[in-house]
Amino acid sequence: MVLTGKSIVLGVTGGVAAYKAAELARLLVKAGVRVNVVLTEAAARFVGPATFQALTGQPVWSDLWDQRMPSGMAHIDLTRGADAILVAPASADFLARLVHGRADDLLTTLCLARPRAGVDGATGDCPLLAAPAMNVQMWQNPATQRNVAQLIADGVTLLGPACGEQACGETGLGRMLEAAELFDDLAAFFQPKRLAGKRVLLTAGPTYEPLDPVRGLTNLSSGKMGFALARACAEAGAAVTLVAGPVSLATPRGVKRIDVQNAAEMRGAVLQAVEGSDIFIAVAAVADYRPAQAATHKIKKGAAAMTIELVANPDILAEIAARPQAPFCVGFAAESQNLADYAEGKRMSKKLPLVVGNLVQDGLGGDRNSVVLFDANGQHALPPADKLEVARGIVAHIAALIGKQGKH
Repeated sequence: MVLTGKSIVLGVTGGVAAYKAAELARLLVKAGVRVNVVLTEAAARFVGPATFQALTGQPVWSDLWDQRMPSGMAHIDLTRGADAILVAPASADFLARLVHGRADDLLTTLCLARPRAGVDGATGDCPLLAAPAMNVQMWQNPATQRNVAQLIADGVTLLGPACGEQACGETGLGRMLEAAELFDDLAAFFQPKRLAGKRVLLTAGPTYEPLDPVRGLTNLSSGKMGFALARACAEAGAAVTLVAGPVSLATPRGVKRIDVQNAAEMRGAVLQAVEGSDIFIAVAAVADYRPAQAATHKIKKGAAAMTIELVANPDILAEIAARPQAPFCVGFAAESQNLADYAEGKRMSKKLPLVVGNLVQDGLGGDRNSVVLFDANGQHALPPADKLEVARGIVAHIAALIGKQGKH
C-alpha cells in the first residue's frame, strides 16, 4: 500500500538481469505505481522497449534527444515529480559513470539532474537507488568497490547484490536481487523510519518440547506474525534480531536470525541478545509446559493409559520485563475468548506498556490478522489486514508510545 500512487523512474542498463526488470515493472504497476522506463542502448539488446511499454502502459525512453517530451528535455522532466529513480540492473559501467558525474546518455543525465532537497532552493527530492548486477570478479574488483563506496557516500542507496549462480557460470556476489526482493526493498525504502537507531529483539513461532526423539508438545503458531513484525521493524530503520522457533519461513532481509527449538533454548538466546536492546517484542507462542522427562528412545504404544508429567516453562517475557533496565516490552495475547479481560490482565500482571491481543480464530496460522492494542490509554483496534500491514500498524503504535515516554 505504501507504493500505491508513487511515480518511479525505472532505469535499465545492459545485462542478462534486464529480464528481471520486466517482472519488477509488472509488480510495480500491479501495486498502483506509475512506472517510466529508461533504457540504455545496451539494455535494449536484452529486453526491447515494446515489452516495457506493454507492461507499464507508458512510453519507453532511451534517447537523450527524444522530442516526444513537449519541452524536449526528458532528462529534466522525467524526474520532476518522481518519487525515486531505481536502476535495475545497474552494470559496473553504469556505476562507474555515475560516480564521475558522466552525462553521456539519457539515464546518466537524468540521474545527474534529479532534484535533491536543499539544492538551489529545491524542495522536492528524488532519491536514487541502484541494484548492481555483474560478474563476481567485476563486483569484487577494487575499482568497483571504490565506486560503490563513493556512491554510498554520495547518498545513493544500493540494493544487493546477492550471492548465487551467475549467467557466466560462476558463483558469487554480483547477482541482481530477484524482482520480488527489489519490490519489497523499494516498499521498505518508503516506510517511515520510526525506529531509526533502535535495537529490536523479537521472538516468533512455536516452541517444540520433546517427549521422545520423534514426538513433542507444540502448537499451531506459524511464526508469520513475528516474522512480519521483524520485517516491519527493519523497514522502520531498526537493527533487528529475531529468535525463531521451528518454522519454515524466509528470514526478512536485513534481520539477524537465531533458530531455537524449545522454550529453554529460546530463553537462553533471548538472555544473550537482550543486552543493549531498546525494544523486546515477545510474539512467540512459547509452550507453557514441557514434559518433566524426555524419553531417550521412542515410546512404544501399549494397551495401558499413559500419564505424562508436565512442568512449567520459564516465562521469558516476564523475566525480561522485570529486569532493572528493561527494554520497552511488548507482549502478545492469543485467546479463544474474553480477549479484553485476558490481554489487559497480562499487561497489568507483567507491567507491560503494550500487549497485542487477538482471537486465535482471527489469525493463528493464517496470512491475515485482526488485533487490538492494549496500553495505559485503553484499547486500540487495528483494521483486519494481511499480517505485514498489521505489523506496520503495531510498529507505528510502538514508536508513538516510545516517543511519549521520551517526552516525559
